[in-house]
Amino acid sequence: MNVRTAGGARDEDGMKHLLEAVDEVARRAGAVALEHFRKAIEVEVKSDRTPVTIADRSAELAAREIIERRFPRDGILGEEHGTVRPDARRRWIIDPIDGTRSFIRGVPLWGTLIAVAEGDDVLAGCMGFPATGEWISAARGEGAWYNGRRCRVSEVTELDRAAVLATDERFPGSPDWAGRWRALGARVELSRTWGDCYGYMMVATGRAELMFDPVLADWDSASLMPIIEEAGGVFTDAGGRRTAFGKSAVATNAKLARPLRAALGLRLGDAA
Repeated sequence: MNVRTAGGARDEDGMKHLLEAVDEVARRAGAVALEHFRKAIEVEVKSDRTPVTIADRSAELAAREIIERRFPRDGILGEEHGTVRPDARRRWIIDPIDGTRSFIRGVPLWGTLIAVAEGDDVLAGCMGFPATGEWISAARGEGAWYNGRRCRVSEVTELDRAAVLATDERFPGSPDWAGRWRALGARVELSRTWGDCYGYMMVATGRAELMFDPVLADWDSASLMPIIEEAGGVFTDAGGRRTAFGKSAVATNAKLARPLRAALGLRLGDAA
């Protein structure tokens, strides 16, 4: 997109331009990560016991380079390289490789996540999957776009026809969810662990009805909310709050928003 204001100047703050920008940043970072995919690379373990590689760090630096050049007054929060300009009105949130464990094992369902927010309001977000060639982005009021076409959540209304997804059905770190997940799995058509950000893309494109993560960092969740909502779905944290920064995520189509949450013992506040 080549978005311009009525006077001919580029509209750096317009939603269409932010939609274009998150896509551009994600594609650049994703291309850098892809250069290392399925190659022998050293894996380090961070203090939080999660893995990191040169691919994660290099991809985030590539994203930051574009943001610094095009949006020099904006803040940046990234998983690998920390925060700059934390008091800026607008901030960019980067997860260079969501699903590093999948990346390390050569599984192509990892993604690059880019979001731009003002306070707690996420204006635009992009999920890119360089290894599968899938890209999905959204901005407030501009719809959700999957590989250049508008996308929508499914219209499934019956629980027994639903596909439900989670990153890890053991729910490490929060094992109390495992029993609830098994009970839900017995009631639906399909239960799978097409996890990390890939599951949220599946919901936004109508190929699954629920994706659930009880524990997430802000860089994991920020880009998800505008994509799910602009695709017609419902996005909350595990407490039922409409927020991208609740340290958890529940994404559903609209028709099953309440029944799926209820089946997991979750509530839905004022989100739907």
